[in-house]
Amino acid sequence: MLSNILDRISFWSLFLVIVLLPVFFLPFTQIPIETSKGLLLVMGLVVSIIFWIAARFSDGRIAFPRSRLLLSAFAVLLVLFISALFSSASQVSLFGIMLDLGTFYFMLGAFLLMLASSIILKDIKNARTVFWGVILSSAVLFLFQSLRLFLPDLLSLGVLGGKTDNILGSWNALGLFAGFSTIMSLFILEFFSVPKKAKWLLGVLIVLSIILSAAVNFPLVWEILGVFALIIFVYKISFTFGKQQEEGSEGKRFPAFAFAVVMVSLLFFMSGQFIGAVLPNSLGLSNIEVRPSFGATMSVTGSALMKDPILGIGPNKFGEVWAMYKPQVINSTQFWDTSFNSGSGLLPTFASTSGFLGILAWLAFFVLFVLTGARSIFSSIKNNMSWEIGAFFVASLYLFVSAFFYSTGGAIFLLAFAFTGIFIGLSSIGRPNGEISFSFLDDPRKSFFSILVLVVLMILSAATGFKYVERLASVSYFGNTLSAATIPAAEDAIGKAISLHQNDLYLRTYAQVYLTKINSIVAKGATTLSDADKADLQASFDQAVNGAQLAVNYDSTNYLNYNSLGVVYNTVGLLGVKDAYSKAIEAYKTASTLNPLNPGIKLATARVYFADGKTKEAKDLVKEALTLKPDYIEALITMSQIEKSDGNNTTAISFAEQALSLASDNKDLIDYVNALKSGTSTVTPPASSTPSTGVPASKNTKTKQ
Repeated sequence: MLSNILDRISFWSLFLVIVLLPVFFLPFTQIPIETSKGLLLVMGLVVSIIFWIAARFSDGRIAFPRSRLLLSAFAVLLVLFISALFSSASQVSLFGIMLDLGTFYFMLGAFLLMLASSIILKDIKNARTVFWGVILSSAVLFLFQSLRLFLPDLLSLGVLGGKTDNILGSWNALGLFAGFSTIMSLFILEFFSVPKKAKWLLGVLIVLSIILSAAVNFPLVWEILGVFALIIFVYKISFTFGKQQEEGSEGKRFPAFAFAVVMVSLLFFMSGQFIGAVLPNSLGLSNIEVRPSFGATMSVTGSALMKDPILGIGPNKFGEVWAMYKPQVINSTQFWDTSFNSGSGLLPTFASTSGFLGILAWLAFFVLFVLTGARSIFSSIKNNMSWEIGAFFVASLYLFVSAFFYSTGGAIFLLAFAFTGIFIGLSSIGRPNGEISFSFLDDPRKSFFSILVLVVLMILSAATGFKYVERLASVSYFGNTLSAATIPAAEDAIGKAISLHQNDLYLRTYAQVYLTKINSIVAKGATTLSDADKADLQASFDQAVNGAQLAVNYDSTNYLNYNSLGVVYNTVGLLGVKDAYSKAIEAYKTASTLNPLNPGIKLATARVYFADGKTKEAKDLVKEALTLKPDYIEALITMSQIEKSDGNNTTAISFAEQALSLASDNKDLIDYVNALKSGTSTVTPPASSTPSTGVPASKNTKTKQ
């Protein structure tokens, strides 16, 4: 039957999406790993949905699970959509640059993956195939990453760098996924009859997962893994010993594997670094990952909800929330100028950006998810139902818990929704009224509207796939911009990227490219510039300003855009362009309003005032910067320069010595202090970094706040 063939194609497309998510990437390209996984998700879903729709044209029947859990997930999606529409930068909240984790677009993909999984993978046989497929995929991932620990350069594949770089996401995310693989393997060993060779292979995989978890040395892994291994242990005891079974039956076996994992997890958790650091140290592994703590995330979330209580600031806007409400104590760390796009975990991040309606929608989803799962597990114990229902529930719960405490990355979060969808589908089997179905070919009215809806869905799916490929090309061009060896090459690449997809990151980069071009022209010397050079210089002025201004227009709540505009105007101001300094100050002041505790923006503003001869205003802003960050070396140096220009040499020396006490091995700073003390008429200040333009955006990592 044609519909059966089409359904199998739909199944295998969806199967490949789920199974390949952990390992899929595009080697030897400028495409980030997360973006390449997005390509897999979008194209795989598009193919699966199109062939599923084609099958419905053939058999004239539509069926899907009757599930309140699906409805609650749709409620989450709806709230995020409304929040995105009311966001100050709806394009950022709806779509982001690609399949950004915080966007409505990403959540739409996650929801569709869950819905498709609940419909297409609800058969026990299909579910088992997916389960085994993910097991094999994880084995490939762990084998590859284990080899990379010893051959990092040989297995870089043009994308990966050091030993801890991996094809899943962050190093800590790899540890959490190793725990996930352990949980899946335990379920098979404890509940499913498999050949002895398969048991040995699963045992090897568990050992490899544990070793990899030890190499990652992420305490959260042992906490979550231990708890879930304990759940499996108790579930096995309840499932087998709680029933009147024949003595000596296979199901009566003590769950030794689960017990062993519980003990190992407890050992690593209780011993801390005493045991945990042994393997990373012996392998020479160093992983510094920075991210806001749970406490800091909740703090900024509370402040954000006070301002935008109903719908929040909008999805994918955590960076703006962090900039506005971050704790001042962050300025005492080396990450004071880091821009975080996510909080301590993915789920707390959504809470901070989608308001109380978003929080309530997520809470309803998870409460219903846990209740449905617990009911299914108890029903399995009582009625001897298939273990797959409990397996997919516990596995997806593990992934959601991981996402609550850590920003796991797209692959793990998407797997959570895929496994939840399979759990929903399996739970509907055999349940009275567990399915909603209807035929439409026998009724002209039903047929017309059903076919119309299906055709629209098919067209939308194809269009979505095309748009993603288009944006993927823009990401490639953007990568070429960052790696370009010449300015003309960078100009060409960033122009192509923006022509395919205009966003503030690309526009800030566009402005930076032309600032670099300006500096290269000026470096020739003002007296040697030809008429063509002068025309090129003016055109570059215009392009840099235009790029930065367009970035501001795209997202007026992102301080990085105003900061970039300030840098542009400050640069052209140094070259004598009229009114440039005043425009730079205006841009920096707006950036400071959006990021009030950032001393770097205040210092940048002070330097513009100083360059414009307004020393009092400059001095006041440097004092504000030093109030926010007393150990700010560049601010101390700038204050020394200002005092020197005012003739206060003693005070200038005092500030310079304070800076030197914080960087005693800085040769330029030593020479600067000595020159001040000797009374040298011309004192060259130490080189200082250019104010950040926000290119590229910072990644999420861990703080101790």
